[in-house]
Amino acid sequence: MNPPMEQVTKNVFSNTQIRGCNPSYVVTTDGVVVVDTPQLPTRAVAMRQEAETHGPIRYVINTEHHVDHIFGNYYFKPVPVVHHKGVADNYMVVAPILDPFAYAEEAIPTDDPEGAEIFPDRGEYYDEPNDGSIVFTGNLRLRVGDTTFDLIHVAGHTPGQIAVHVPEEGVVFTGDTIFNQCQTWLMTSDIDGWLAALETIRALDFDHLVPGHGPITDRSSLDDQRAILLEWKSRVAAAVAEGLSREETQARVNLKDRFPVDIGQEYMMDYIMGHNAGALWDQMTSKKG
Repeated sequence: MNPPMEQVTKNVFSNTQIRGCNPSYVVTTDGVVVVDTPQLPTRAVAMRQEAETHGPIRYVINTEHHVDHIFGNYYFKPVPVVHHKGVADNYMVVAPILDPFAYAEEAIPTDDPEGAEIFPDRGEYYDEPNDGSIVFTGNLRLRVGDTTFDLIHVAGHTPGQIAVHVPEEGVVFTGDTIFNQCQTWLMTSDIDGWLAALETIRALDFDHLVPGHGPITDRSSLDDQRAILLEWKSRVAAAVAEGLSREETQARVNLKDRFPVDIGQEYMMDYIMGHNAGALWDQMTSKKG
């Protein structure tokens, strides 16, 4: 059974109880706007059906290029997809050692067995994944009915990362600029850019923050995320200063005790810790060299 969408405001709905990102939608006087799509096929289909009870879906907006935010676009055809050029340039790229299609597929037996019947084969998916039909640089403002969607470029977690601010609802969708009460994936992030992104979001007027992962929250999560990023940065920097190798840094530096891993990814704790520490070590030793 699909977990129900959580009503954040009168017109904003999100699902924080499934594996993957927090897919959401906003109801306007001229249809619905979706912000990120479910990774799991049956969840994507169910979300589309529910959203369409409020009116036609006008746009799908992606906050980043990672598979858990975009894979479900496939099930929203032919709705126009809007995302930053940084998303377009990296579509379905996760990390050099991760196959994004295989990552999406591996979740089916454990998290969405009924989705196997509608899961595309690799060639079919890559021929028409439903990626961006509206691709922008900088920032973009959409008006749909009486609702404003400010798509704000906040590169850091990914190069094409955006926040989606809906001022009439007092809501900001941050994508993975915020991991709330769960482990942060640094991937190949620009930590300094990420810290700046938090301040860009802090300057917005909002009451409700929909993070990329974890429960709906408020602006207090900006400080929590900042603290986590600074701790990762300082601990890996200390290891580099001590002369530790990449492998030694990965063995020593982790933040396992801070939070659990998000839903459905519990088995990936050691991978996340090792990848985070290793990616930061690579960046810091490269800069040092």
